[in-house]
Amino acid sequence: MVKSSVLGYPRIGADREWKKALEAFWSGKLKEEEFHARLQDIRLGHLRKQQAQGIDLIPVNDFSYYDQVLDTAAMFGIIPKRFAYEGGAVPLSVYYGIARGTKEATASEMTKWFNTNYHYIVPELDGAEPALTENKPLTAYREAKEKLGIEGKPVIIGPLTFLKLSKGYKASETDAWLERLLPLYTRILKELEQEGVQWVQIDEPVLVTKVSAADVQRLTTVYETFAAEAPNLNIMLQTYFESAEYYSEMTRLPVKGIGLDFVHGCSGNIKSIREIGFPADKVLGAGVIDGRGIWKAPLREKLELLEELAGLVTADRLIIQSSCSLLHVPVTAKNERKLLPELKNALSFADEKLNELVVLTKAVSLGQNAIADELETCECALLALSQSGERNRGGIQQAVANISAQQPVRHLPFAERHPLQQNKWQLPLFPTTTIGSFPQSAEVRKARQQWRKGEWSGETYAQFIREQIDVWVKLQEEIGLDVLVHGEFERTDMVEFFGEKLAGFAFTQFGWVQSYGSRCVKPPVIFGDVAFEEAMTVEETKYAQSKTSRPVKGMLTGPITIMNWSFVREDISREQIAYQLAYALRQEVEALEQAGIGMIQVDEPAVREGLPLKEKDQAEYLAWAVKAFRMTTCTVQDTTQIHTHMCYCEFHDMIDSIEAMDADVISIETSRSHGELIHSFELNTYKLGIGLGVYDIHSPRVPRVEEMTAMIDRALRVLDPKLFWINPDCGLKTRGYEETIDSLRNMVEATQAARAKHYAEAH
Repeated sequence: MVKSSVLGYPRIGADREWKKALEAFWSGKLKEEEFHARLQDIRLGHLRKQQAQGIDLIPVNDFSYYDQVLDTAAMFGIIPKRFAYEGGAVPLSVYYGIARGTKEATASEMTKWFNTNYHYIVPELDGAEPALTENKPLTAYREAKEKLGIEGKPVIIGPLTFLKLSKGYKASETDAWLERLLPLYTRILKELEQEGVQWVQIDEPVLVTKVSAADVQRLTTVYETFAAEAPNLNIMLQTYFESAEYYSEMTRLPVKGIGLDFVHGCSGNIKSIREIGFPADKVLGAGVIDGRGIWKAPLREKLELLEELAGLVTADRLIIQSSCSLLHVPVTAKNERKLLPELKNALSFADEKLNELVVLTKAVSLGQNAIADELETCECALLALSQSGERNRGGIQQAVANISAQQPVRHLPFAERHPLQQNKWQLPLFPTTTIGSFPQSAEVRKARQQWRKGEWSGETYAQFIREQIDVWVKLQEEIGLDVLVHGEFERTDMVEFFGEKLAGFAFTQFGWVQSYGSRCVKPPVIFGDVAFEEAMTVEETKYAQSKTSRPVKGMLTGPITIMNWSFVREDISREQIAYQLAYALRQEVEALEQAGIGMIQVDEPAVREGLPLKEKDQAEYLAWAVKAFRMTTCTVQDTTQIHTHMCYCEFHDMIDSIEAMDADVISIETSRSHGELIHSFELNTYKLGIGLGVYDIHSPRVPRVEEMTAMIDRALRVLDPKLFWINPDCGLKTRGYEETIDSLRNMVEATQAARAKHYAEAH
């Protein structure tokens, strides 16, 4: 009989209860015992919701105290030596120290989870002696069964994926590390089997990427071992985010089920099944409901796909499930009361997706007539959205078609622009700046709420923002920064702020998703044609510039980042959405320049995360992403300096594309990766201005001057000193007042030492 399942459920809660509990614990407002109890209540509530909805196979061990990859490392006792861990159960102080850093030790690196906007903590294997500290999947299974009577499906990150996501070991050590980890995984699975667990989900999303033939052989060894040691345990080998790269090899593995993504990897996966077939002794986990998007599923289309799959596999060997964990979407749309009806009726968040899974499972079992009402409701909702005037702005569509047909280029190449800019700005060697935002205190957040609620007039709020700008312009001058920013106190979020001022966007009230740790974001919804309506940043930037003789950067979020950090429409291509955004932002860049702002930063931290997982699709994406950036910036004067910023990604495979963006200065995060990105520049020449972030702003610790000096020294071994800038690795919005000032003072001190050293060596 066909069953329904999900691969994971959002941990944050409909009202971000999880986030609030974490931050209360970190601030000392919640004792550890009470903290555990509160998280258990949240966790059980999520399980009850799935149970009540009628999901057949409910995931357990998908809940986390911070991050699922960090959980796996902690479960295996893989703790960096600097945290003085001595074995046994990992205390929360160490667990959160790895994630957030402590006064004594830096946090572990954080990077993107495949091509999503979720960040995971990178395990550090160097020097680790793995040992099973706790069978977390077993604990989660027992809790669900004892508390709620749920026969849960434990979720585990598979060994190959775990290794590929880790650092601190050489490729030649892969087999040795598998030999260390395999007995620990085997023990987990044997104990689950002894407990009577029916299904366990082992996530191997790395199998949608290009791994080596040796890795495929390792995979065979791993799963043959699992089958031999836990023969009665049903393993669902789960992939997601794209089509399986090694489908034929996967079908020969001794597992009971194979989970495939039939949303983002549909064409490749369905092609493999049609051409190769699906093994008669296995169950297919058909991921037909989009775990990353927010739109209602076109149920009739999904049923046609499922009917084809049932014909290829047989319905009794079919599990209908989400394409990936629902971690990437908000919890529920039921509380959204301020959206246009045609938009709200077309939304499907995690809870609505649970219902879609149950409805499709019913239809496959009983036929389409069993869900006739649901089919009609769905089709009417999607049709109303497609006919909305928001999606049919003919003037915008024509204008974007016209400018995207042209090649966007600056008037002069960088080599000729740079001396003109130097002559204009007269900046010192190693100019110092920040990425844009300064701490948003409780006072700033309260003022914004008062304004939004109508308790403050627009002018009262504007005056408050000007006062904040006054304070921080003066502080930046006192600290000794060379290029200033206005601080972005008027902005809630670097994407939301712009979306609120552009046509074609909508904003939910409760559509939060987890980005990293307790950091939750509320992505805008791009549901219509994007259009510029009025200047968005000119007033505050122009005011800040009037308060100082030093240059103040205008601060914009770039088109690719706005797109990648939003939930976007699906009726046109992402390329076309990017060009619409670029056209709108170009008008803002021009408005800033006309207002006398001669340095403009167009941030693109999310370019890398949008890179397709399949190599064959990457060049095309990078080409139009670069084009969108250049469309935004190409019309400025030669003396106007364009900056950009990128963070928390692997860039070694796209340095050529970064250079092709033709920004005069780019700042890139390097602090959490301990300068590893610098190695990319040891192998590749970079001829434009560049600032490598010299300290980690996501940690509350104040970095020492010596740490930043070491980072600067290494960078200057491979980068042109005349083009080198010094800055933090990201914006300072989440940091405290004192730590921000102390950190920036140390950064300036390190810069002054670097200047003195460089001049001494030069003479």
